[in-house]
Amino acid sequence: MEIEEIKALLNDAITLDELHVSGENGHYQIIAVSPMFGEMSRVKQQQAIYAPLNEVIASGAVHAVSIKAFTPEKWQREQLLNPIG
Repeated sequence: MEIEEIKALLNDAITLDELHVSGENGHYQIIAVSPMFGEMSRVKQQQAIYAPLNEVIASGAVHAVSIKAFTPEKWQREQLLNPIG
């Protein structure tokens, strides 16, 4: 599965301010930024990201996913402390 395919699945399913996907060989890291995460528990945030990927995970095209979900405010703070590039 290509990174752009994962991005398309997520962007088609949920509204995100920013989306960063990296990885290869079925192992991916996802950083998602949206105001909707402010009202969700960490578990609900993870479920919101996993839901659009369930089919590709079940098929074996994606083996492992690491998810970090942020509100725009928390993402700004994270960028100051740990810029991604």
